[in-house]
Formats: sequence, C-alpha cells, structure tokens
Amino acid sequence: MAPASSSARSAAPAEPTPGTRPRNRRQLIVEAAGRVFSERGYHTASMEEVAAQVGISAAALYRHFPNKYALFAECADVMVDGLVEALDEVPPGASLAEVLTALTRITVAHRASGGVYRWEARYLNREDRRRLRVKFGRLVERVDDAVQREHPLPDERLRAVAALGAIGSVTMHHTSIAQRRAEELLLAAALGVAASDPAGVPPAAHPVELPARPVPRTRRAEILAASVPLFARNGFANVTNGQIARAVGLTPSALYRHYPGKIDILAAACLQAAALLAQGVERSLQGVAGPREAVVALAATYVAYSFEHTELNSVAEAELAGLPDDLRRPVVLAQREHIAVWEQQLRLVRPELDPRQARVLVHAGFGVVVEAGRALRWRDAPENREAVTALVLGALGL
Repeated sequence: MAPASSSARSAAPAEPTPGTRPRNRRQLIVEAAGRVFSERGYHTASMEEVAAQVGISAAALYRHFPNKYALFAECADVMVDGLVEALDEVPPGASLAEVLTALTRITVAHRASGGVYRWEARYLNREDRRRLRVKFGRLVERVDDAVQREHPLPDERLRAVAALGAIGSVTMHHTSIAQRRAEELLLAAALGVAASDPAGVPPAAHPVELPARPVPRTRRAEILAASVPLFARNGFANVTNGQIARAVGLTPSALYRHYPGKIDILAAACLQAAALLAQGVERSLQGVAGPREAVVALAATYVAYSFEHTELNSVAEAELAGLPDDLRRPVVLAQREHIAVWEQQLRLVRPELDPRQARVLVHAGFGVVVEAGRALRWRDAPENREAVTALVLGALGL
C-alpha cells in the first residue's frame, strides 16, 4: 500500500541549530529508513545507510533502535498508523471522494517510503504481520463503507482494496510529476475503480493466449524453475544455495557450474518474467481494431499474466531492487518498453493526458492488479480475471 504518516508526522521538521540534537530525531530516522527500505529492499539496506541519510553515526542510530528489524517493524507500523489517522480526521459519513482524497494526499506526500508495505512487509515476523493485517483491515473496512454507500455491489471489498492499490501505486515507481497533479490522477483512478462493476466487463475481443513457461530441459533451467517458488515463498535473501541445490538434487558447489551466484539466478528469473509478458503482449495486440481495444487487450493480458505466473511475477517485482546495476539494467529496460506500449495506446484513447500522466495511470492499473489479486488469493478463474480487468479499466478512466 501507500506510505503513511499522520499530519503531525508529515509536517516538515524544523532545522536544528548547529550542535543541538533535534527533538524529532526518532521520527527523522523512521522517515529516512522508510525511504532506504523502499529503494533498496529490507535485506540490501543497511543501518549505516539510514544513519547517513539522517546525518548521524551508526552508533547514534543504535541508541534509538537495537537492530535493523526493530527499525523496519516501526516503519511498517508508522505507515499504516498514519493512514488510519488520516481517515480518523475524515468525519463519519463523508463522501467517498473525501475518504479517498485524505488517503491520496498523504500517500503522494510520502511516496518515497511506501514500498515497504507492498513487498517488504513479508519480512516481518508472524505476530507483526498479523498486527499489521488487522490495522490494514480496518482501513479497508472504512473505505469499503464509503464505496458501498455510493456504489453498492456485493463484491466483498474487492473494489475498496483495488482502489487502495491504485493510490499506493505511486510508491512503486519514480515518474516525476507535480504533487497536486499526481493527487488528482490517483484520486480519479481510485474513484474509477470504486465505480466499476467487477462483473460487468465484456470479454476481450480476442482471448488472451500467454506463452507457457518454458519446460526445464537443461540443468540450468531446472535450477531456475526450482528457485522461483523458493524465492516467492521465503524471500530471496532467506533462500540458501543448499536449499536450491537440494531441490534439484545437486550439491551446493555444483550450482556454480551453472550460475556464478544466487544473484544470477534471480536476474534470470526477472528476465524470464519480462520475456513472458512481452511475448503475451505481442500476441494479444495482433489484429486489434484500435487503441481502445488495444488497452483492453493490454489490461486483460497483464491480468492473465499475473494470475498465471504469480510466483514468477512476484519475485520479479519484489526482488528487482536488490539486483546490482549491471544485472538490473536489462530488466528495467524491458519494463520501460512494456510501459511505453501502454502509454502510447492510452494516450490515443485519452489525448488529454501527457506522457507522465499516462504513465502514472498505467502504474495505477498495475497497483490494482497487485492488491485485487492478493484479495482474491490469486485464484485463477475466468471470473476473477474478468473482475480484475474491469477494475484496471476503471483506474484508467475507460
């Protein structure tokens, strides 16, 4: 979801005079840590990086937090608590637009630290995850109340979750756009999601035909295929070479004959994910009649890909930040090419959008897929694919 901070937290801190210790140092540490964890990932980030962001020594940082996990857990709590506090300031019975505006403003204001919740929260321990889910559940309930008052449908909170995904998407990319304009776009996307009928989308003109994931026919391919479920379930940093080797009946040392290191397996997984999606898009766009049909085809393809290749996609999305620059670059280029296709077709349908605005909305659509898919537990059924596709089109203003 999105980064969160109460209105008190979000106020710009006063500059301390030289030689004095700011009263809000703990707050500054948490804000800096949120940015570092979002950008670098939990395991790649270091306490030294956080300390440098705040302008203090690592020793001073440890006086506030005993270890990286304690700091990370507080970041996650502060984010969700801030969203809840923002809604607490909205009067009961407020309109859906008022509810979503409060969440959108705080999310955009703190977009640099919001990636923590989307992917990195899986590194919390069981009790901390449970507590976070309870808080987030209350947030969804409040949004759903407003959605159902204005657009009543028996959708089991799917539109509320998806609307939050559209808003939170701004934390997952770096498109440069004015804060006010970003708020307007994301609010419109979330309202579009809330007004959509998940059961009302007509099937795409051409059925989505995704390429199958390659059947492993070499030892290298077997290693990759066995690693993806491990990375998806446990997180890349928690998977050992020994676990991967056991999954394919090798000794750990034998892995090095096929991959220089574990990070190279992750890079191969990210590239495979990008290639499968690109092939699916190419197939889906063959024979489309115009830009609107193209956008529908793109949405249906991305949804189908996310449901059919859930583990591979989640690994690619969650772990990309941890790749070194040379391994990350080709994956990022493939992602940009994919987004450029969306951007071009969406602007043909909605010519009032400039490239950055279109990009923000495309990412909002991706955010809808992530959160709606999770809410549906990625149960791959035609009705679920169609429901999520309808919500994506709502986010795009179609």
